[in-house]
Amino acid sequence: MTEPCLNILDGYGRKIPITTAVALYEGAATGRRMNTWGTSTAGPTSSVFSSLNTLRSRTRELIRNNPLVDGGVDSYVANIIGSGICPRWQFENPELKAALQQLWDDWVDESDFNGQLNFYGQQSLICRGLIDAGESITRFVPRPSNIGLAVPLQIQLLEADHLDESYNTIAPNGNEVRFGKEIDADGRCVAYWLFREHPGEHFLMNRNFGDRIRVPAYDAADAKGGGIVHVFKPVRAGQMRGRPWLASIIVRLREIDLYTDAELVRKKTAALFGGFITETNITGDPSLYFGKKDSDDSEGRDVIALEPGTFPVLPRGMDVKFSQPADVGQTYEVWIKQQLRDIARGAGWTYEQLTGDLSGVNYSSIRVGLLEFRRRVEQLQREILAFQFCRVVSHVWLDAVVLNNILPLPGYFQNRRVYRRIKWRPDGWPWVDPVKDQLAEQMAVRNGFKSRAQVIAERGGDIETVDREIAEDNERADQNGLIYDSDPRHTAKSGAIQKATDSALTDSLFPKEGD
Repeated sequence: MTEPCLNILDGYGRKIPITTAVALYEGAATGRRMNTWGTSTAGPTSSVFSSLNTLRSRTRELIRNNPLVDGGVDSYVANIIGSGICPRWQFENPELKAALQQLWDDWVDESDFNGQLNFYGQQSLICRGLIDAGESITRFVPRPSNIGLAVPLQIQLLEADHLDESYNTIAPNGNEVRFGKEIDADGRCVAYWLFREHPGEHFLMNRNFGDRIRVPAYDAADAKGGGIVHVFKPVRAGQMRGRPWLASIIVRLREIDLYTDAELVRKKTAALFGGFITETNITGDPSLYFGKKDSDDSEGRDVIALEPGTFPVLPRGMDVKFSQPADVGQTYEVWIKQQLRDIARGAGWTYEQLTGDLSGVNYSSIRVGLLEFRRRVEQLQREILAFQFCRVVSHVWLDAVVLNNILPLPGYFQNRRVYRRIKWRPDGWPWVDPVKDQLAEQMAVRNGFKSRAQVIAERGGDIETVDREIAEDNERADQNGLIYDSDPRHTAKSGAIQKATDSALTDSLFPKEGD
């Protein structure tokens, strides 16, 4: 009995088996040229199962030893994190908001369980982990309330190596463990099976080496704090583990590195030889014709000294051939630039950021290139760092504040959403020509296209803080009878004194004679 064959009709009404019709797409052909390419049907996590450890190791090797990659990663982290992605609470009650912000600022310097970084430095370290390992692990550590912390909570950062992607088993409670993550019957991650010690660290007294421990995943419904947050950039639905961000350019980077290194060695070797003297049936003392004998080499052969501006006569049978090392050619610079552009594109950088080469750009071209790069950075800031890490940290932190009676937040557990309305603000983007940008922002505000709050927020500031500081500056200036050219209440753009409309203020600043 044969299997049924589905047919479709071609443009002439002829029946074509569906298996033949697939071949009409050249990209799906399986002939001699294409039979070994792109035939894997591995799932989103299985595709990195056997490669993740190698990808991590090779990426870190490139960062350690390739100056372009090392500098590019630093540039990426600096653009994504800057001086920190900061919270701005959005609920009403300005006094409570200011108190909460001050408490956060006090805790920022105490957030690190290892005491090496502040909270914003931890953001940078997580970002580096995403680049070189594809993922980063955060562990919340509740602390005793009597050790002097502003909020008794700290964060411990762990490298992704602690989470063994090869660990697949059935947990004692019956849940399935996939790639080191424990999955319940509903398909949710409820715990992580972590190496107690980093698998790459080997010490004499490392008695816990190879031991795994079960650590619960962060649960938003549990107000006790603690748990694990797994930060990574998913690129396929259902993906359970991240991959290094430089995975697609590892081979290209390695080949370029080997090529340039070989070229440097070849040039260095060629430069060691000034020339070669050949002789055939020579008679007499060569120094009488060619130059003065300088010394003997290690084999006892004569070494003839050459002096500039001389015209020696070679003896019969002797010839001199000077070293002429091959050049890289006129196309070398064009070729290497194209390779570096491909690498920069694959990593998400601009060519100028990767190489520091600004020779071929002007103001307009570099600005257009930076616009696309900054759009990508904003996506990473919002979707990965702010959502997966900062948002969860703020939730656990607020729970700890209330549970430890540090700051009263009325009705918190009845309506957490009110206090969790936070906008995470990264640094603003400085431009090459800030005057034009300031004028454009001013026009947008005056035309009603933007608010001052939006402009300040885009630059990483807070409108309430800015207004409070301006009010304090103005009050201090008025008390001291000072008028600055930057004060629009009293001066025009040209610096001329404006006509005051407030007579009381005018009299206080410009008293009349006899007063």
